Amino acid sequence: MAAQGHDGGGRGAARAVKALVFLMFAAFAMTTDSVGTVIPEIIREFRLGLTAAGAFQYATMSGIGLAAIGLGFLADRIGRKRAILAGLVLFCASSAFFALGHRFGLFVVLLFVAGIGIGVFKAAALALIGDISTSTREHARTMNLIEAFFGVGAIVGPAVVSGSLAMGASWKWVYLVAAALCVLLIVGAVVTPFPKPAAAKADAPVDMRGSLALLGDPMAWFFGSLLMLYVGAEAAIYVWAPTYFAGYQGPAAWLVAYTVSVFFVLRAAGRFLGAWLLARLEWSIVIAACSGAMAVLFWLAVVFGRDVAAYALPATGLFMSVLYPTINSTGISCFERQRHGSIAGLLLFFTCISAVLAPLAMGAVGDLMGTSVYSIVLGGGFATLLAALCGWNLVRKPAAARLARRNREDYAADPADTLATAVPA
Repeated sequence: MAAQGHDGGGRGAARAVKALVFLMFAAFAMTTDSVGTVIPEIIREFRLGLTAAGAFQYATMSGIGLAAIGLGFLADRIGRKRAILAGLVLFCASSAFFALGHRFGLFVVLLFVAGIGIGVFKAAALALIGDISTSTREHARTMNLIEAFFGVGAIVGPAVVSGSLAMGASWKWVYLVAAALCVLLIVGAVVTPFPKPAAAKADAPVDMRGSLALLGDPMAWFFGSLLMLYVGAEAAIYVWAPTYFAGYQGPAAWLVAYTVSVFFVLRAAGRFLGAWLLARLEWSIVIAACSGAMAVLFWLAVVFGRDVAAYALPATGLFMSVLYPTINSTGISCFERQRHGSIAGLLLFFTCISAVLAPLAMGAVGDLMGTSVYSIVLGGGFATLLAALCGWNLVRKPAAARLARRNREDYAADPADTLATAVPA
């Protein structure tokens, strides 16, 4: 009877941990994915050019990237709970200070600091999900659910901005709402029992040097490359599709005004579908099929023009949805649990690098060729390379042996057992 009680308590704690991580991802998505709605207001308020206003995007991504590569190891050194709390406090404080600021430069600094906070708690949260998963497959399913909640936050954030502006209020409200939600998350993190962390190996230094050492592992580069190609293809939609459709007056004009919104909705819905698919199919089959479908939609848009692109480009969201969380979680699962914080940070760094460089490359290509069509072409190129790598992965299965070993050594124990004896901090 005692064992059953521990099991029930442990599983209940696992659900509480998952709910906490779900809400964390939704909270920071409210700010990061509302930037496209905020930037036009920044341009008008501060009389800025596009490049200067784009600092609202680059500041956050730079903060996340630097924290991911430089501080991701904190989740392994000081524990998931302390790292999550440190990141949440930083993100909460920087978001709250938007209420007091009135200068563009200050806002950029606050976004950079917020990015550092996001990088710290996101790496720790990703590591935490590995701690409470019973297999690499369950890890991937849970990551799809987490990213689905991120997708919900990506829809809510722009809606808060638009609603605030419609009522004559400031665009800053999205940051204040995120800060208020963050206070609740901090309280939740304090009272929620976390699993006991795995002991670090003596030959695996838990510091930035140890994180950078992971660059010597081919699996880190393989999954990092997959993520960079995915982010490049995704950026073609949410960054450049509105410019591509500017001035369009064709039969699908009613739809192009909602291209990015439809894309985000399909991406969020598809991640719930992805969790269902991964419970039934092997992960390499899922990402090969979805990346292939995404690439086909890109080239349909390019070949047949904007009349078809109005439907094809937002539809990519349904197939993109499963790719990022599955690739990310599987890459993390290839490494020992006691190094999940470090590898999660490294893969997040790859993601942020692409989130900055890919949109810049697409803009440069569009300027060089004199039309944004080539920005979409480059996105299609990224999608095609991703599909090719996913196809190679399906045939050659380079990570299969590593994942089988991790399933035997790291995921054999029921996380309810570790959560039932969890440490408070």
